[in-house]
Amino acid sequence: MINIKLDGKDIQTEAGKTILQVAKESGVHIPTLCYHKDLSPTGNCRMCIVEVKGGRFLQAACVTPVAEGMEIETSSEKVTRDRKLTLELMLANHPMDCLTCDVTGECELQDLAYEYRAKFPEWGTKGKRYQIDSDPNPFVRVDMNKCILCRRCELACAEIQVRDVWGVAKRGFSEQIVAGAGTNMLEARCESCGQCVAYCPTGALSNKLNYGMALAHQVRKVTTTCSYCGVGCQFDLLVKNNKVIGVSSNPNSPVNGMALCVKGRYGYDYIHHPDRVTKPRVRRYLLEGKKKEEIREQIEEKRGKPASDTPSAWDWVEAEWDVALEIVAEKFRMIKEAHGADSIGLLTSAKCLNEENYLMNKLARQVIGTNNIDHCARL
Repeated sequence: MINIKLDGKDIQTEAGKTILQVAKESGVHIPTLCYHKDLSPTGNCRMCIVEVKGGRFLQAACVTPVAEGMEIETSSEKVTRDRKLTLELMLANHPMDCLTCDVTGECELQDLAYEYRAKFPEWGTKGKRYQIDSDPNPFVRVDMNKCILCRRCELACAEIQVRDVWGVAKRGFSEQIVAGAGTNMLEARCESCGQCVAYCPTGALSNKLNYGMALAHQVRKVTTTCSYCGVGCQFDLLVKNNKVIGVSSNPNSPVNGMALCVKGRYGYDYIHHPDRVTKPRVRRYLLEGKKKEEIREQIEEKRGKPASDTPSAWDWVEAEWDVALEIVAEKFRMIKEAHGADSIGLLTSAKCLNEENYLMNKLARQVIGTNNIDHCARL
């Protein structure tokens, strides 16, 4: 253990930790933009600068390790002044469209500008330099005019998804984040997972599917489990007017954290799709309590006639759950009695939870008495 002073308080901590880590553990707030707990620290944004006694320069707290006897000021006048100046320089390269920006209320740059009362410089801003929605990716909306070069997107893609889609091109004022050395996201092997969007602190990267539908305070977040496979990833559904309009990462998800695949993040439109089947469907003759033999003559008579004459006994019609399940149970019983349990096979679904698939396994082996059960997930 080593001894340091943080804002005048004596603190014992472990060697090797950064100033930012010690501050968080001690309940001291240090603002950050480029830093995220899931990603490697880089010190790019300079928002987490602190004053270390005896140091020549202000130090970035996210990359500076503590040392024995270190005395640190996290909110001195010099630190506060420099953070505000850093924010104003960022705003100088930022479009002045916060009133209509889609991430208003969730923009970390906006929050810090409010906290430090930073303003767009009186000597003007650079305005829009890049084409808006410039990438053909069907899910990710790109507006590099709002980029602050924090490199979170680059790190998330490289360290979490391991695709290396994003990189940095040019230097100085012309420096910018680009996909695939200047091509586009899809050509750079992008999987459209949306990790870059989830970690972006501004509106430089956002979701195309729900762009312009709602601001942060206009949606209700409902935590749920993904329906696409048995891994059990969790996320927040964004609900407006009782309709799901999007998905956002939930950092407290125990299995996946912020990470999601393209299906989990963007495959939610089936919820309200007009073709979605929401009730069981059974053959009409089963619903009417008839047997196949009873309708053979009727079907023979209808051959050669227009299908629109009368509803076919083979048509699918909606039924209540209890009715449909009774029909299935009765059919299983009849088949098992006539041909044995191994004449029945069950297929479970990757869209079910592990627990649901386990129950299907018990139904097959213990209730029906067959080992004929399989799963649709073929990787």
